[in-house]
Amino acid sequence: MIAIVPGRRELEQHGLEVGGRIHWHPTTAQLYMHALERRDGQLAEGGPIVVDTGQHTGRSPKDKFIVREPGSEERIWWGDVNADISEASFEQLREKLADHLGARDVYVVDAYAGADPAHRIAVRVITESPWHALFAKTLFIDPAPDELEELEIDALVLHGPSLDADPGEDGTRSSTFVVLHPTRAEVLIGGTFYAGEIKKSIFTLLNDRLPLEGVFPMHCSANRDDEGMVAVFFGLSGTGKTTLSADPERHLIGDDEHGWADDGIFNFEGGCYAKVIRLSPEAEPQIYATTRSFGTVLENVIVDERGVLDLDDDSKTENTRAAYKLEQIANALPEKRGGHPASVVFLTADAFGILPPLARLTRDQALYWFLSGFTSKLAGTEIGVQEPQPTFSSCFGAPFLPQPPSVYAGMLGERLDRHGAQPWLVNTGWTGGPYGEGHRMPIDATRALLRAALSGDLDGVEYRVDEVFGLEVPVSVPGVDSKLLDPRSTWRDPERYDVKARELASLFRENFERFDRVSPAVAAAGPRA
Repeated sequence: MIAIVPGRRELEQHGLEVGGRIHWHPTTAQLYMHALERRDGQLAEGGPIVVDTGQHTGRSPKDKFIVREPGSEERIWWGDVNADISEASFEQLREKLADHLGARDVYVVDAYAGADPAHRIAVRVITESPWHALFAKTLFIDPAPDELEELEIDALVLHGPSLDADPGEDGTRSSTFVVLHPTRAEVLIGGTFYAGEIKKSIFTLLNDRLPLEGVFPMHCSANRDDEGMVAVFFGLSGTGKTTLSADPERHLIGDDEHGWADDGIFNFEGGCYAKVIRLSPEAEPQIYATTRSFGTVLENVIVDERGVLDLDDDSKTENTRAAYKLEQIANALPEKRGGHPASVVFLTADAFGILPPLARLTRDQALYWFLSGFTSKLAGTEIGVQEPQPTFSSCFGAPFLPQPPSVYAGMLGERLDRHGAQPWLVNTGWTGGPYGEGHRMPIDATRALLRAALSGDLDGVEYRVDEVFGLEVPVSVPGVDSKLLDPRSTWRDPERYDVKARELASLFRENFERFDRVSPAVAAAGPRA
């Protein structure tokens, strides 16, 4: 006879009959203890827990599915990004996952996604893994103690990383599955220990739900200055969202996911999930400090038998990660909210080495670059990516867009018009040549350029217009080598730069042909050559 313990009846409402122990709202210390007892983690110097995600060290985008169901079918952007799976397959997988979790001890984390009370959702994560529960507790927003027991759950994540799907039976592509049912707001995850799937699945859910409420969801980081001037930084993983938003001279709002509502922006999360490969205490002191703190989860970071970390070791993966609470950053805003952005920054890691380190955009150029979403997938962020790969990812976050890019671009355009935010393009990729010949843009130069742009110091300076891309590039910026501002001059062979620039421009035009419902002004805002 199974005794009724706190949480057992609540889990039965989700169709889970748990025969093992239920760890209901566990503390960080308890999750540490359980992970270490199960040998799922190792303590490193200073107190972070180091975990190994096995064969999956990045997201599995080809194993992500959205259930084709009447409540959402007409609005979903079906195709390569959003592969469909039947409701019958969803139910079969859900039953299999429920049985899997029911035969084990489970850890239950209840939290909020969204710092704005008007638009947040209450998320329940049920997992077999204590360190994944700690990850969820870290990345989402903690309810107040008096809210916790009365929380009405809006979204459910059933997480069974050790359960493999059977493609022949379950309708999946492989043994890995990340499945979202939009109307039921349920997520099923299995066959992968990579924790980022938990946070990105809820981000995908919010990207579907919030536009229906008139809120613009954004794959961006955000910060503000002492006067309350907000900047947002769009970009794919590895382009610098986390690093550049954690600026000691500004106040961090969040590092990855935000909503832009009628009264300003708000963070979706309560923590950060930073890449830490070759992290420097000089260039990124605040993030570096979190890798030595109790409460931090370090994924796939190499640690020796004495507990000493080696952040430079990429033998496991380039995509080493740290998950830590936002409050571990000294100048983070506790409310995780800000006003309307004064600046909108698009971060691109250009592996061609063609684009300038900073350019001022017009409104129409902003929508062109937002829809294009040009960047490079960096090594390790997705399975199979071993070196930078130039790519176009609409809205700088196509893998997480359930609806067509035009929905999100329309919301950005409306907000630029209404609030007058200045758009900027920042290349954090290569200079002096393409990947393999040139080198990454110096972080100090990028910081100096951004600080000048966000402070208004570039409002009255001289600009030149790039002949190929039509971008306005400052001729000189104090503290930055002027040669760096002209990418052509950094190449040993300027004529080869010209060839590569035209090649990149042609890729832009080819990519943009799929957007057939944009205004002529936006369509004309792309490359000139």
